[in-house]
Amino acid sequence: MSARFLAGVGAWLLGAGAATGVSLLAVSALGQGLAPAPSQQLTENAVSRALASEAVGATPSPPAPQPVVRTSATPLVPHVKKHSAAPSVPPAAPAPQPTDTALTSIGGTVMADCQAAGAYLASWSPAQGYEATTVIRGPAATAKVTFTISRKHVTMAIACSGGTPSTATTVTYGRDE
Repeated sequence: MSARFLAGVGAWLLGAGAATGVSLLAVSALGQGLAPAPSQQLTENAVSRALASEAVGATPSPPAPQPVVRTSATPLVPHVKKHSAAPSVPPAAPAPQPTDTALTSIGGTVMADCQAAGAYLASWSPAQGYEATTVIRGPAATAKVTFTISRKHVTMAIACSGGTPSTATTVTYGRDE
């Protein structure tokens, strides 16, 4: 092979390498300008703090939202605290709210609590493959849910004893309950 030919191949390889390097550098620079900077998800508290710090010099911020309070009379009621310029008497301690208890079976899980009128099913979730076919939500002396898969029925009967829900679970096989 001639030296001229080898010099031509070497020059071509050097040019191809330089062009590839410059192209990669250009694409990298364009990519940084086109794509947004990585973002960070903030919690609700972090957003509230950031907004509060921005609003410190502007206007007084409204009071922080109060948690949702669940009562036996109404399912979900937001609790709103009103402010007045006159001194006020501290509010009386709120009545204890019912707390849900998780009860599980092979057919699914029930969240239940005890109310004055009896057991109440706050929610229920069938296990994988099961479906809730019969529900007596309550409040009642005995609240019930039946989870079914194929011909298998798992019935959870929830009653209250001493203010605490408990379950009696039965499993039956057959066409229908």
